[in-house]
Amino acid sequence: MNRTLPPESLQEINARLEQAHKIHQKRYPGLSAGRAPVHVVYGGAHLFRSGIARRLGDLALKSMQDYAPDFASFAKAVGLPGSSKLPESREAVAAIQKSIEDDPKTAQRENRSAWFAQAIYQRVSSKLRREPVEDFRIDFEDGYGNRPDAEEDGHAIATANEVGAGLNAGELPPFFGIRIKPLTEELRERSLRTLDIFLTAVAAKTRGELPKNFRITLPKVSLPDEVAALADVCARLEPLLDFEPGALRIELMIETPQAILNERGDVNLLPLVSAARGRCVAVHFGPYDYTASLQIAAAYQPIVHPASDFARSVAQVALAGTDIRLGDGPTNIMPIPPYREGKDGDQLSARQIEENRAAVHRGWKLHFENIRRSLANGYYVGWDLHPAQLPARYAAVYSFFLENLDSSAQRLRNFIEKAAQATRVGQIFDDAAMAQGLLNYFVQAINCGALAPEEVQPLTGLSPAELRIGSFAKILAGRDA
Repeated sequence: MNRTLPPESLQEINARLEQAHKIHQKRYPGLSAGRAPVHVVYGGAHLFRSGIARRLGDLALKSMQDYAPDFASFAKAVGLPGSSKLPESREAVAAIQKSIEDDPKTAQRENRSAWFAQAIYQRVSSKLRREPVEDFRIDFEDGYGNRPDAEEDGHAIATANEVGAGLNAGELPPFFGIRIKPLTEELRERSLRTLDIFLTAVAAKTRGELPKNFRITLPKVSLPDEVAALADVCARLEPLLDFEPGALRIELMIETPQAILNERGDVNLLPLVSAARGRCVAVHFGPYDYTASLQIAAAYQPIVHPASDFARSVAQVALAGTDIRLGDGPTNIMPIPPYREGKDGDQLSARQIEENRAAVHRGWKLHFENIRRSLANGYYVGWDLHPAQLPARYAAVYSFFLENLDSSAQRLRNFIEKAAQATRVGQIFDDAAMAQGLLNYFVQAINCGALAPEEVQPLTGLSPAELRIGSFAKILAGRDA
């Protein structure tokens, strides 16, 4: 075959491209295969206690018991597919429940809507009993407010003591952290003072041990200098408090237009993340502060406002391929009943009971729909602000995974078979990235409790050990070996 350029003449070009690709790969390594929480719960620092996760779970379960005592009423409340076909009477629901328990495979095939609703209800209830909160932030910002210095100092120490107690008792969620005040001109000294006092007290209480997956959330970020300043503080505190180097990880909250576009009109997300010098693990979007800063009136600030969707899309594009996880904001309408029984035991009227039920169901449905929208748009983490939101959170997440279970399992099985065949004949498997995405789907479903490993194996052919590996390429390599 005739060529104009001899191979040796391209060595310099190939070397240049090789170096460029190495830099690109380092900048865009993709998300790690480790577990990620499906939500973060924010709670005011003045209210924090070491057993807060169990307390929130109990309140969430009580909300379900009071306003959705069976799978049919819960399915109708959040709007699960096919829920309109489910019966209203408790007797009919109990009969369907028994038939599902007696023969789940037949029920899944012949009464899919009921089987699906019962599966969601059972898994949500189990999750709230077992691990009601995946991620929690002790909040010294919006959920706490501005207080006298002495009061905030006291709460910084008190929360640190509770963290130490929770760590020793094994009561803290698997992901945990603190949200400080923003590093604005007015609040930066107070913010860093609280962080210093809190971490100093934690180190003294735990002898340098931090809760697993500890995060420091920095709100209302606008400037890379703010992120760099927090990274500097973390780097100085770690050796002085006997924390492991790099143990203090940062989470950024995008709530200002300047965090999206800087003064030159450039997208500001990567510069903000880069300013953390490897400490940033997540970026969360705050839709209400963001739309307020655009002069959008409060009455027109739903979480689905087009201005917020623009910011979400920019963040996705800017951070695609990095190891930064994206989170969406909260639903600010709570599933809270408007009426409560009087202190003297005064009973509620039938009308008040029904209005309570309708208010809770509206709150659940709105939260459920917002979460499903976020999931469909690629935002797999969100905020919860009240324990009664937890049932809707897990119902949305679990239904998202279970609705696509069969088709996703079939696609993953096909990928595994095609990849194994290509390997045997020495070919390159071109769809590895898509296969990894499907594998991530099942790993995430297992991590959050939507599926059990023993359920996944017969569907995909992957053993629990292979699922724990979390890497499609490594699974194939292990099978070849």
